[in-house]
Amino acid sequence: MADNKNAQNNAKSVDVGEQIKNRVEKLRTLQQDGRDPFQITKYDVTCHTQDIKDNFDELEGKEVSIAGRLMQKRVMGKASFCNIADLKGNIQIYVARDNVGEESYALFKKFDIGDIVGVKGEVFKTQKGEISVHVSSIILLTKSLQVLPEKYHGLTNTDQRYRQRYVDLIMNPEVKDTFVKRSQIIKEIRNFLDEQGFMEVETPMLVANAGGAAARPFQTHYNALNEDINLRISLELYLKRLIVGGLEKVYEIGRVFRNEGVDTRHNPEFTLMELYQAYTDYYGMMDLAENMYRTVCQKVNGTTIIPYGDVEIDLSKPFERITMLDAVKKYSGVDFTQIHSDDEAKEVAKSKGIEFEARHKKGDILSLFFEEFVEENLVQPTFVMDHPIEISPLTKKKPDAPEYTERFELFITGREMANAYSELNDPIDQKARFAAQEEAFAAGDEEANHTDDDFLNALAYGMPPTGGIGFGIDRMVMLLTNSAAIRDVLLFPTMKSLPNEKG
Repeated sequence: MADNKNAQNNAKSVDVGEQIKNRVEKLRTLQQDGRDPFQITKYDVTCHTQDIKDNFDELEGKEVSIAGRLMQKRVMGKASFCNIADLKGNIQIYVARDNVGEESYALFKKFDIGDIVGVKGEVFKTQKGEISVHVSSIILLTKSLQVLPEKYHGLTNTDQRYRQRYVDLIMNPEVKDTFVKRSQIIKEIRNFLDEQGFMEVETPMLVANAGGAAARPFQTHYNALNEDINLRISLELYLKRLIVGGLEKVYEIGRVFRNEGVDTRHNPEFTLMELYQAYTDYYGMMDLAENMYRTVCQKVNGTTIIPYGDVEIDLSKPFERITMLDAVKKYSGVDFTQIHSDDEAKEVAKSKGIEFEARHKKGDILSLFFEEFVEENLVQPTFVMDHPIEISPLTKKKPDAPEYTERFELFITGREMANAYSELNDPIDQKARFAAQEEAFAAGDEEANHTDDDFLNALAYGMPPTGGIGFGIDRMVMLLTNSAAIRDVLLFPTMKSLPNEKG
């Protein structure tokens, strides 16, 4: 059986090679005849395919000009039916020799699937009721020298889809729809924040100190300054400097880079949005996050109740709010309010089979319990509040419970979608927190924060009480487009280089 399959693959490879050779020969013939399509610089388009379908009553009998990729072609002697695909969809065209002329029709018959063409013609409806364009002229705009995957099998190889997204977009309309919707989502986020009075800003990607999150940075070298620097892992510390400077509501949408693994929820470079608002706290950030998710979903999907996998996510109801302590107690049965030392926490972790490191403290182990027992249960929107201080080095303590902080994470479909604080604005406390992070790094925590002296200097000038939040844009897009993996919402996800791609 394996031999038969290999023989089929080899035959297909030879056939594709022959098709490519034929396409190149057709191009050379065109060039020799003075018809080189690559010499064409523009083509006037009056409509997209879906516009014609949506406005048929208005356009019937009128001439339109469209351009797109030839996806199907059925030649029947003196007339042919084809299908043209563009940004918004596809439409049938009818090409008759008597309408386009004998010379043009002879040229048209040599067009290949995948060629990009310009078409002028009259809008009509066939006897079968299909909206079409009766072609009066057709021109080759770009000669495709590669062979598209077979129509009925499409591009199904996942690795090839991600590596050759351009082919994926051609062959799979639903993929194009996802990325069109991604653009709409980001547009509506901006619209929402603009209406709230936020100012969009840009901060450095190359930084001496990659702080603001628990992650390993990518490192590089700045030749002009002869200095080792990092790619940012967060947007936080620079945006807070702007709050110190008096910009009361700021946000940034940008790429961040974390030297970590690749899986269905993680990509080493991803899109993060962080915003900071003076004179509010983490409760204000909860209200903002809930309203933003609900508003953007309604704008993009026309509803606030959406499918995700085999469940239905309801963004219309008030999001649940629960403390991390209560969530761990609910799903693991362990009450950390009754655990009073690091040693006790470690003993309970051993009894529950939770792996931990010697450096871990009670708060770290509470977080490990949360990851093990709670996260996967948080399918509907849930704010998990009041994280331990050990894992929240940039967050204000709770005045009545200084072991914990005014921090929350938003979970939907068992995934963290946002992370927010009442921002720590005490420079003395912040310096002590940085010192604790340095100790953790020395003890083996490669994701610990490092002291940022300039940030401490900024805090010393005075930062008002501030609420801040970070949103994973890619995960938000995954939710609102019902996409199972982060690679499905990244146009060009990180992939291991193939041997011939390495320099």
